[in-house]
Amino acid sequence: MPSPITAGLHGLFLLVIACCQTSQDSNFDPVVQHVIYTAAGEENFQAEMQRQKRNVISFSLPPLEYTIDIEVSVMDSSFLEPIKEYFRNLSLPVTTNISNVEMTVSNINITTVCLPSGENTSCCSCENGHVWPNAECGDLTTCPSASPTSSQLCGYMKKMPFYGPYCEPQAEDICAVEEPTIMNMSVILHIEFEDDLRDPSSELYKNYKADLEKAFNASYKCLPGFVSATVTGFQRGSVLVMYEVKAGASGFKQIANANRLVPQYLHAKYQLDRASFTTEISNQKTFTVSPVDIFENDKVVLGCQVNTTCDNATWYHFDDIITNSSRFLVEDSCSLTKEKASSTVTITNITKKDSGPYRCFFTNTYQSGRLIYKARKTIAVSQLHITPNFEDVDVACSSPEMQAKGLLLSCCIDRPLPSLTGDWRVNGEIIITGVSSFSENCTEYKLSISESVCPLEKSGTVTTYTCELQTGSGARQSQSIRVTYLRTANVTISSSTYPSVSEGYSFNITCRSDVNHYDSVSWKIQSGNRTRIVDCVMCIENRKSPAMSVLTVKTATQDWSGSYICTFFQKSLASSASLHIDVIALPLKQNILVDPIEASILCKKQQALVCCINASATEDYNVKFIVPGNQVQAGEKREGNVLCYAYNYTETRCTPEEELTAYCKFINHKGQEVNSENITLKLISDKEVSCSDSLGIGKEEDTLIRACWEQNNADSFTRGNKTYRCSNKSWKIERDDCLLAPINNLLTSAESLVNSPEAKANLPTYLAELKEKTKQEQTTISESSANLDAIITILDMISTIPAEAEKHTIQNFLYTVDNIVADSTSEAWEDLNKEQTVKSSSLLQSVEKFSLYLQPVNNTIPPVFANTLQLQGTVVTGNSSTDYNKSFQSTENLTASVFIGGTDIQTLPPNSTIVSVMYSKLGHILPRNESQYVNSLLVTTTVSSNSSPAFSINMTFAKANLSLKYPLCVFWNFTFSKHGGSWDTAGCNVTEVEGDIMCSCNHLTSFSVLMSPDTSSQVIFEDYITYIGLAISILSLVVCIIIESLVWKYVTNNTTSYMRHVCILNIATSLLIADIWFIVTASINDQKKQISGGICFVATFFIHLFYLCVFFWMLSLGLILFYRLVFILHNTSKTAQKAVAFSLGYGCPFVIAVITIAVTLPGNSYTGKDICWLNWKDSKALLAFVVPALIIVAMNLFITAVVIIKILRPTIGDRSYKQERKSLFQIGKSVAILTPLLGLTWGFGFATMIKNSHRAFHILFALLNALQGLFILVFGTLWDKKIQEALLKRNSASKWSSQQTKSTSLILVTPMLAMSYPFSRTFNNLCGKTGKYRVSSSEPSSASSENTSKSYSLLN
Repeated sequence: MPSPITAGLHGLFLLVIACCQTSQDSNFDPVVQHVIYTAAGEENFQAEMQRQKRNVISFSLPPLEYTIDIEVSVMDSSFLEPIKEYFRNLSLPVTTNISNVEMTVSNINITTVCLPSGENTSCCSCENGHVWPNAECGDLTTCPSASPTSSQLCGYMKKMPFYGPYCEPQAEDICAVEEPTIMNMSVILHIEFEDDLRDPSSELYKNYKADLEKAFNASYKCLPGFVSATVTGFQRGSVLVMYEVKAGASGFKQIANANRLVPQYLHAKYQLDRASFTTEISNQKTFTVSPVDIFENDKVVLGCQVNTTCDNATWYHFDDIITNSSRFLVEDSCSLTKEKASSTVTITNITKKDSGPYRCFFTNTYQSGRLIYKARKTIAVSQLHITPNFEDVDVACSSPEMQAKGLLLSCCIDRPLPSLTGDWRVNGEIIITGVSSFSENCTEYKLSISESVCPLEKSGTVTTYTCELQTGSGARQSQSIRVTYLRTANVTISSSTYPSVSEGYSFNITCRSDVNHYDSVSWKIQSGNRTRIVDCVMCIENRKSPAMSVLTVKTATQDWSGSYICTFFQKSLASSASLHIDVIALPLKQNILVDPIEASILCKKQQALVCCINASATEDYNVKFIVPGNQVQAGEKREGNVLCYAYNYTETRCTPEEELTAYCKFINHKGQEVNSENITLKLISDKEVSCSDSLGIGKEEDTLIRACWEQNNADSFTRGNKTYRCSNKSWKIERDDCLLAPINNLLTSAESLVNSPEAKANLPTYLAELKEKTKQEQTTISESSANLDAIITILDMISTIPAEAEKHTIQNFLYTVDNIVADSTSEAWEDLNKEQTVKSSSLLQSVEKFSLYLQPVNNTIPPVFANTLQLQGTVVTGNSSTDYNKSFQSTENLTASVFIGGTDIQTLPPNSTIVSVMYSKLGHILPRNESQYVNSLLVTTTVSSNSSPAFSINMTFAKANLSLKYPLCVFWNFTFSKHGGSWDTAGCNVTEVEGDIMCSCNHLTSFSVLMSPDTSSQVIFEDYITYIGLAISILSLVVCIIIESLVWKYVTNNTTSYMRHVCILNIATSLLIADIWFIVTASINDQKKQISGGICFVATFFIHLFYLCVFFWMLSLGLILFYRLVFILHNTSKTAQKAVAFSLGYGCPFVIAVITIAVTLPGNSYTGKDICWLNWKDSKALLAFVVPALIIVAMNLFITAVVIIKILRPTIGDRSYKQERKSLFQIGKSVAILTPLLGLTWGFGFATMIKNSHRAFHILFALLNALQGLFILVFGTLWDKKIQEALLKRNSASKWSSQQTKSTSLILVTPMLAMSYPFSRTFNNLCGKTGKYRVSSSEPSSASSENTSKSYSLLN
């Protein structure tokens, strides 16, 4: 048995590494560890070492270098240092030969020393220059020390027997020198916290820090890769010490053992709480993410792993704890027995919202505190973005290059993914499949193209190729490539005038393609080296099926001469055809000067007729004069820049006062011709000649119109004319309408521009010139209505050219308008507005068209200001809901605003434009009613959309003259009058708010406000007369009808009397209805209310109809009188007379009223502008009332005269009975009195229509018109003696009863409903229904006759 000392040293060993070299063929066996059991002195030790040495070198070694681990075990720890010293002092290298094997020991190092520490454990440490290998770092447990010192080597617990691995020489890849980990730690000291511990500069802080760091460094120095332990601060709670330890990766047991050592190195006064250690370790290397590249919809696994036990594992995304859900799955393997723990989070269908930082926490609680391992990583989730080599590609199937190479489609992502897969799908009318290939980040699809797979009818159709890529982790994305397959079209071109056309003539060119699916068509004209693009929206018409483009030229000029190239574009594929057209010179009609224009000639005297054109023409024209009855050749004469053709005409027929017409005809070599304007010649006799000089001859007050040129100054050739009048035997100039040369040139250039193929491109340059010339010639323009008219004509022509909305272009147009509406041009405007067509209306329409055709630049329309005009606008974008709200302010500080709601704007198609133009002067130039004035700015609003939605536009206008009253919201209606338009109120409502006028309209055009002076004091007298008189008239007519119904059966005792009362009753009824309509419309007008067009239309119709009925029933009354007096022996039945009377009384007025509507309605000129009555100014519709009324008045006056003569001088054959004569006499009185009254009344009415008529006419018309009902009551009813007698009889019951007993039996058989009540009988009386009379008398001979004199006497 060994001694106790020997037993206590069992397990002490040295690991010796020997490097030796042996021969190549040596048999090297493992070195056997040899344990030395002796505890004798040095001699025994030396002998033992020699023995072991011999054992070591007794092996056959190969001739290679080997590193051999040799474990030396001793029983006595006192041998440790001698052994170390022995190996250090050993002379190396040592060479020996053992078993014929040469071996050399070159180096011996002591690496590991283990000392016994318990029954089955040892405390092992590394010698200087050696460290534990990486694999052992996590399992090293510090040996407990009874009396630790800071200089003691770090020992780690190892189980015995210990077979390695052993310490190794220091290297960069082992735990002793790897990047240190920072462990944030804390511990509690159960002492009172003092404020000085907050101040790092205080002595207390420094002392605490020094003592604690000393203890921490001593305790943690044996952690793998230990660097330092540093106190970072103190907090309350008794005293919470915050410190951090820098060391290599350390396990749970290592840190726990190190924490247990801290109290051994720290003074007891600090009262350290052994169970309060908290350690947080961050180690990102333990965090794994799969896959590395994350895309939306991927399945992602996040993993954390630590080499320690744990209580639990927790995951965080930002600061939110991750728990199990439909998309998140948390799994962990925490255990208090396993030395390794892991946790994973699986995220399915990951989204971009799942991006961000993720943290995993492992918590382990032990006796001395708590250990937290944590790791953090930020993940980014991106979209699987596919980049195709094309998005849209056009493929020309007929292209040889495409057929040879084919088409390669590819889809790629931005990074290589080993697990990436993909496939292709094809969809379309033309199916061409290909061959696919794949790489790490791309998929390709190669197509073979041939013309046979692209039918003509499918050219232009799109085939969609869709590539779909999958990452292998769940994410997938697709991308489409649109391939448009195209076939070159066969294009044909033809012309209506091939191969040439004359100037001034129209022609068209038609281009056809056999491919219907085209995108656009372009037209070009090539002339020499110059190629011009035809940019004319109005003259090109494109059709899709069949594919066709027609270019129409209304007026050919030299600009249209050349080769026409029309090109059909299918995407990028162009198919063209060409045709050459020559434009042959021929003067335009407006460019032919004729002289004279209008002149007088003498019989058999020569008159020079001249036609001139610009001499720059190269064509040799055949010019003929067409004179009455002949066609003659003209003589040619060049005068400066003018080429003139003349003929001396002599009239030989000599018909007095005859007007002759002549003109010249230009014929080019193509045989096409153009005629000049007519020359008017008036034949006079020698005796009538008053004026005779170089200008011409003429009678007194004759006019002579000559062209604007002087024969001795041919360069003065301009358009226009001069009018002379013969006065006092000499010609005096009456009107000079010659254009200035600059204005004439502008007009000619404008005509060329609008007929040019490059009108749009050349418009800005022309507008700049137009603005400058009108500014320079403003004084002359102001004095000449002809020059002003020419500028208006120019603006009207060029306004149809679509203009780019460049600021300078708009300014030039608006400034030109501003120049011609200046105050200085007011007299010229007065002259122009007197013409057949209102020129100010043309100017307004020109500005409207210009703003309508404006084309936005960069999707905007700039605001432009030009003195009296301002323009603002906007472009409607897709699904725009923004309100349109523009405000204007003139130089006179008048304001106006325009508002269109977003709801209305949404109805417009995208890229539509809304443009508003404000005028401060033009509104006052437009014609108006004498009593109304434009009292605000004029604002035009246009919308470029072709559709015409019901727009609701709201405008606010400031009043210019505050004294004017009765505002009307009006717009300029270009179709309201045949003269160019007038103000109209249709569709607009007016509201006055805080002194401003608000107008709400349901349409777009040019708006303003009309207001009138407060004339209430002037017209109040006429108003009183009208209303009081009409009230009397209506009351009188009602009384008249009532009386007629009461006395009807008493006064209709013969046919003549019967017809008289039928006429009177219908006259009263017609006038009553007309008066009611009249008073309704008059009251509305007097209150200045805007009458809707429908109400005014109906009111005018009925007033017109029933006033005509009054006159025609008066005519019927007169004709009955005339018939009974003239045709004495001719008896017509009552039924026939009634039929004629009703046809005349109601039929004729109805026909006239309907015809009036039919004639005037198309021109919107049935009613007047401001009153519900027939129009006079525009359509002369009032004549439909005036003419019939005057004719009837004249006829009745004639009948009255005949009646008077017949009654005063009866003829022999006149055998009228007494009662009949009384009736005729009464009719005569009615006609004789009522006809002049009615005629006189409307005579004064016609007088009021005369401009500036005297107020007396208005008063008399109002008085007589209002009292017509009273006249009919008095002179048509009450003045009749029979009616008076009937009323007296009806009021005297006894007298009426006695009369009935004396008379023979009269049985009146009357329809019950018609005769029951007086008012019920009125309708029957009106229609002439009186029942039938049966008469009985004592004289049988007279009982059978209804029309005998005795019957009359009984009814009297």
